[in-house]
Amino acid sequence: MDPMGWFTLLVLAVVVGGMLREVAAPDLIVMAGLFALAAVGVLNPTETFQGFANPAVATIGALFIVSRGLRETGVLHEAVVRLFGRARSEAGAMLRMCPPMAAMSAFLNNAPIVAMMTPVVIDWCRRHGHSPSRFLIPLSYATMLGSTTTMIGTSVNLAVAGLLLERDMPEMGFFELAPAGLAIAAVGLVYLLLVAPRLLPDRQSLGDALGERRREYTAAMRVEEGSRLDGQTIEEAGLRHLPGLFLVEIDRDGGSISPVGPSEVLRGGDRLVFAGVVSTIVDLQRLPGLRLDTDDDAAGVDRRLIEAVISASSPLIGNSVRDANFRTVYDAAVVAVHRNGERVGGKIGEIVLRPGDTLLLQAGEGFSRAHRNSPDFYLVSELPDSQPLRRSKASLALIILAGMVGVVVAGVLPISIASFIAAGALVLTRCINGPTARASVDWSILIVIGAGFGIALGMDKTGAADGVARLLVGSAGELGPLATLAAVYVVTLLLAEMLHHAAAAAIVFPIAVSAAAQVGADPRGFVMAVALAATCAFANPTTYQTHLIVYGPGGYRFRDFVRVGLPLDILCGITALVIVPWWWGL
Repeated sequence: MDPMGWFTLLVLAVVVGGMLREVAAPDLIVMAGLFALAAVGVLNPTETFQGFANPAVATIGALFIVSRGLRETGVLHEAVVRLFGRARSEAGAMLRMCPPMAAMSAFLNNAPIVAMMTPVVIDWCRRHGHSPSRFLIPLSYATMLGSTTTMIGTSVNLAVAGLLLERDMPEMGFFELAPAGLAIAAVGLVYLLLVAPRLLPDRQSLGDALGERRREYTAAMRVEEGSRLDGQTIEEAGLRHLPGLFLVEIDRDGGSISPVGPSEVLRGGDRLVFAGVVSTIVDLQRLPGLRLDTDDDAAGVDRRLIEAVISASSPLIGNSVRDANFRTVYDAAVVAVHRNGERVGGKIGEIVLRPGDTLLLQAGEGFSRAHRNSPDFYLVSELPDSQPLRRSKASLALIILAGMVGVVVAGVLPISIASFIAAGALVLTRCINGPTARASVDWSILIVIGAGFGIALGMDKTGAADGVARLLVGSAGELGPLATLAAVYVVTLLLAEMLHHAAAAAIVFPIAVSAAAQVGADPRGFVMAVALAATCAFANPTTYQTHLIVYGPGGYRFRDFVRVGLPLDILCGITALVIVPWWWGL
């Protein structure tokens, strides 16, 4: 190996060390490694940016939009609420959660699934007296297990598929990983249901542990006529034991029902008055059959919830909401008012506004820009994910997803083209708007993968990959191809626990191909082992996005992932090393 090869390995070691010490964000560290190789001439300018031109990188970006489209239309929300909402015991909830989440993540990016499911899990735990820490690690792990079964299940598989095309090897089939992936998913799910509950912690989330104080409001919701809530009891509608929120009264036909019992039957047109925290009010408006009662004809999917604090010089002071013509002047509807640590009840239009009042508003996306520096308000902030779901587009979004998967499986279009057509169709049919589509792309992940491809090319070009492969073959080759395959799997797993999973797959890919050639084996099985090992890395919460999503809300510590994830690493590794040689051959 020449000096450039040794320099490439040195850069790789520095990148790994930087990841372990968390000296910067992963995308910055990997990019620094890539440009270090470019600076000394290991890679020319074309080769430096070649990884970002790989179809896999663009495909992953398009699939982020597809997943967000299904989330915006309520497809994901309705699925997870229906599955999880009927459970009562911890074991029953785990059984209802893990297998469906694994199946869903085979066809959708798992990060949006976990992001959508996390508040549902937390809400269920609060209602039934369980700790979210008992469920959120299994949620993350289940989606990772399911993503091993298809080419589009995870960014790792797409990255490996892109590397196969770069080497002019036969492209990865949509279900090519399924034989090993299904076995791994089955073994992993059994572990999550039977063994993991004995290892999971039982502790509060960070917010609960700090006793976080949140602003409370009184807000009204209207039951839509003909919706599924029309004719259901309060219990059946899931409106009891809401976290941080309770149903104060029902206004019906000029009368009021209070207190509201669990057997009270809802009717279309009922006005439900809730009191509690704003985060649950946001969740309520996403419930099919409920809408915010603002009497605002302009309300729709492009409007969101915003908090605004009235300034001491505001012309609103001393006027009621109705007299101030708030909707006409500001193009926004007042949903609720919070004052001096207390919620303000009564009819919204009759509330007289004072300095320091916090208004919960429903407004268009331009409100924040128009009034952020207005003297009428001290502070204007938009609540995240507060736009109403586009439920009328749910069926269309499912048809688009099914069409994308169908044309890829049938071989009509490659996934790189089909995913962009699907993303474009979702935007054109207004299942998702343009700004939301752009914001849904996790650019840091794309940067890590593209830069990882460049580092992998540098290792291949300088002979560093071949040198590492000879080292592996020298230590394990005498025991046969299976031992070499196991060594490749272990190296990939260790790197995946230290780097981003997709970057680990990109770096080990050329090593695996070279090692297979040196022991006279078909490289296909080695490549599939790399894809599986890079995905099935569960012990480090900092190297994969779904782990990071649940880390804080679950109140976890680093050792929790090690205790639960390390045995799963081993189980998945044993399963892969049994199935891969049998299915792909050595």
